[in-house]
Amino acid sequence: MYRVLITDNLAPAGLELLKAAPDIDVVERPGLKGADLIAALQESDGIIIRSGTKLTADVLEGQRRLRAIVRAGVGVDNIDLAAATRQGIIVMNTPAGNTISTAEHTLAMMLALSRNIVPAAESLKAGRWERKKFTGTQLAGKTLGVIGLGRIGMAVAQRARGLDMNVVGYDPFLSEERAREAGISLFRDLDEMLPRCDFLTVHTHLNDETRGMIGAERIARMKPGARIINCARGGIVDEQAVYDALQSGHLAGAAFDVFVNEPPGEHPLLSCPNFLGTPHLGASTEEAQELVAVEAAEIMIGYLTRGEIRYAVNMIPVSGEEMAALRQFLNLGYRLGLLASQLSGGRGLRAARLRYRGDVAKRNTRLISSAFVTGLLTAALEDNVNIVNAEMLAQQRGIHVEETKSTDTGDFSSLVTATVETDADTITVAGTLFGNEFLRLVRLGPFHLDAYLDGLLLIYRHRDVPGLIGYIGSVLGKHQVNIAHMALGRERSEPGGDAVAVLNLDNRPSEEALAEIRKHPEVTGVQLAELPPAGAPMPWG
Repeated sequence: MYRVLITDNLAPAGLELLKAAPDIDVVERPGLKGADLIAALQESDGIIIRSGTKLTADVLEGQRRLRAIVRAGVGVDNIDLAAATRQGIIVMNTPAGNTISTAEHTLAMMLALSRNIVPAAESLKAGRWERKKFTGTQLAGKTLGVIGLGRIGMAVAQRARGLDMNVVGYDPFLSEERAREAGISLFRDLDEMLPRCDFLTVHTHLNDETRGMIGAERIARMKPGARIINCARGGIVDEQAVYDALQSGHLAGAAFDVFVNEPPGEHPLLSCPNFLGTPHLGASTEEAQELVAVEAAEIMIGYLTRGEIRYAVNMIPVSGEEMAALRQFLNLGYRLGLLASQLSGGRGLRAARLRYRGDVAKRNTRLISSAFVTGLLTAALEDNVNIVNAEMLAQQRGIHVEETKSTDTGDFSSLVTATVETDADTITVAGTLFGNEFLRLVRLGPFHLDAYLDGLLLIYRHRDVPGLIGYIGSVLGKHQVNIAHMALGRERSEPGGDAVAVLNLDNRPSEEALAEIRKHPEVTGVQLAELPPAGAPMPWG
């Protein structure tokens, strides 16, 4: 049974979906904070939040059970993403649910600004009839600049085009072709776009790159009489710079739905007659609240019960169908990493090079590489290593991970080869799948073989001479150790050269048994490696 904690108000439709899901136990504790929140998370597999709950590094530190955070909304600035990733916790949001509501609110703010709706309404309510004072400007024929052409930015652009506006946009990742299809003139240089804008709206995430993106210098580049709208995140547009520009008359107006501090208190902007502010209402429609709640519930259920990764902000998204198809390749990567770690001693790791050949090269190899690194680092680190944080932990420790791909098939339909460099040695292991479920070790250093990748592995290197296999079997039998499977590999096709044997054992041999094997003059090395038993689930679920 998976426990899902809810600490902010979630629309009933989302709660009902969670409660109806098999294997999900829902715990509702709105407003939970501090030590109580930390304690509740220690008993939870997942948490669904909105903007009210703050998941800081202190809250997330040491959370061993928590696997998933779902934000019912777009912004994740109330979640310490670095801390979540470090702890191996996946963070997902719901970008689709509030798209239309936020886009409509942006247009409403722009229309209200252009026609002075709010001050005119207040004047009328006060008993005055001041038509000339509130003369506005029409939107048709004006140029709207959109910063960030994701879901919401695109929805705003589409609606603005319906109002006969010219739309220009800045987005480093959008293709020229997609922009042309949407009727948007795309700019790669924000400073080049700004002087063209009569209206400017921002639709990006808040991060180190976007914080203060529109400051005094960039506002000065805009046309005199331009207007700015921010319905994204407080801090993307510099509030003091906007206040100064409104006071000087360089900006004709500004409209914010979001602020650096919410509520903003006695903010100087609120005293400006040409400023329009709303209390973070972008997603505050009945439709949006229900959509994000249902989407958050579906995302959490899909992840916990099917391993599906949707709208992840700190790792690669993977559909449930793709995850099911990848599961055994992830298992293969993880076990190869565990084996390489034990063969190397897990010390002085410098680099890991993974080569994918055949059918596996067409799949999500980055996730398989993360599974390999998880196995590689598990024994060496005290951290809770999984596919979410493995890449980051490797980078922090200066371990370079690279991968190459080739769809050409060789002896196997799919082959994963990993070479690990340490301060002292270089180790190569390779594995494949037989059928849809059997994991095989097919290369160990220069030796080719066919060994099971599960349970206890006794690996001994030796000279390929008669009688040695019988000797090993006799020693293990004497010490009551049962051999489940044996695989041999030799460097060249004729006898007498270097060789390796991998024995899958049913029980662990004693140190006395291993010492006796090492005593044989033709044995050049003995190692014991321990992998999960056949069919065991992966540690991250």
